[in-house]
Amino acid sequence: MGARGGTRLRREAAREADAEGRCGVMSQENEGQAAGQQANVWPLWEVFVRSSRGLSHVHAGSLHAPDAEMALRNARDLYTRRNEGVSIWVVPSEAIMASDPDAKGSFFESPQGKDYRHATYYTKSEGVKHL
Repeated sequence: MGARGGTRLRREAAREADAEGRCGVMSQENEGQAAGQQANVWPLWEVFVRSSRGLSHVHAGSLHAPDAEMALRNARDLYTRRNEGVSIWVVPSEAIMASDPDAKGSFFESPQGKDYRHATYYTKSEGVKHL
């Protein structure tokens, strides 16, 4: 895609949105229809960007797009404008599961009887000199 390829894609997307009545000023007729039509709302995508090789991906933000390819292109345009990134992930928001921060104590505590998984369980041997 050339330097103007993104502009062409945005124009085409805007034309399609206009044809489907998704953007512009809403009339009273369209306002009632829009309230009942959630099918025209694009899904939400979460964007993760890796800034340089060897570092992990970091959550950069969210965007709406009709599919994964368009989400990836929009994420590139929004979050890597100055050649900051080397890799981008886009993930549908509904695919992300998170633990409850209020239950962090019980969720992250070590199971009972499995203390041997931690180095603090073991004692230093007297006969071994290099430890």
